Amino acid sequence: MTQATTAILYAPGTNCHEETAAAIELAHGKAELVLLKDLIGGQTRLDDYQAAVVPGGFSYGDHLGAGRIFATMLVARLRDQLVRFLDAKKPLLGICNGYQVLTEAGILPGRTPGQRGMALLENQSARFEDRKVRMIVSKVKCVWTEGLAGQVLEMPSAHGEGRPLFCDSDAASAPRAVFHYGDEHGQPTMDYPSNPNGSPGAVAGVTDESGLVLGLMPHPERASLPGQYSQDGLRIFQNLVNWLNR
Repeated sequence: MTQATTAILYAPGTNCHEETAAAIELAHGKAELVLLKDLIGGQTRLDDYQAAVVPGGFSYGDHLGAGRIFATMLVARLRDQLVRFLDAKKPLLGICNGYQVLTEAGILPGRTPGQRGMALLENQSARFEDRKVRMIVSKVKCVWTEGLAGQVLEMPSAHGEGRPLFCDSDAASAPRAVFHYGDEHGQPTMDYPSNPNGSPGAVAGVTDESGLVLGLMPHPERASLPGQYSQDGLRIFQNLVNWLNR
């Protein structure tokens, strides 16, 4: 049987694609770097992959807004492939800038490409926040967090725009919040810097109604190697590999 392959979608300015691929391979999965330009040009297709990750960085220099150009290209040039990918119930992950891409494209929280249901606004501190954070895993069903409910995961966060605004719901009761920023006691917190961006309801990541699409601001790929201060992020990629091999 051919091993399932996860596409790591990247564009000019993305800078975490190689680390993300390495983390998936460390979890005994198979990853392939896929340039957005090649998807648009037809050299490869989303249909060829069993999962996808949009990694962190500053795609297209964050011109016009973080993740906006990447998202516009996805929706305007690859909408049919994207819809087929989602309808085929394939896992999709957006990390930091990738999370911004998924929200700008309308894929999170409501799986409707071209119709935004949330935005990720400038951090309340009005500065780029680069620090270690704790995330409490909720009981919301999600492929990427299977078996992790109630646990506290530690990983680094690095972003300037990560404060969620939900267009049609109160963030404090967002039904699909998978991660919440936590304090030293393992409780959701609004206090800075444990909540690095002032996120309402301490929301650090959300999933769609299927539990297959996940977006989060902290970087699991930077908490995967033995030499890093935490390997908690590896558990997210292990869940992906387990799901693909089920």
